Amino acid sequence: MDISKKDWKLFRERLSDWQENYMKGLVKEYVDFLNDDTKHASEKFWELEKRIKEDKHHPRVIMEMSKSEAIWDIVRLIILKVITYDDLSEFSDELQQEVKRILEISR
Repeated sequence: MDISKKDWKLFRERLSDWQENYMKGLVKEYVDFLNDDTKHASEKFWELEKRIKEDKHHPRVIMEMSKSEAIWDIVRLIILKVITYDDLSEFSDELQQEVKRILEISR
């Protein structure tokens, strides 16, 4: 299914907000981790460095945008729990149905 121009525009607008919200959660996890008094500072430092390095390469944080891959990117974001199906309420019925179909197949 080709994504419509309207859905493509909405996807580009929403993606940064979705990623920003996800990163807020990551930062909270990092803060909680750093506030753990049972670990040494060096252990926290190296573990945090490792986690940031891994996290910054995930589609939850950074994603190349391609119109031809947008539906698959949306499905991936739902599977990764960055967004929920409800976040698609302003998208076209066609896009919502296609995402729903793909999610049902992937279960």
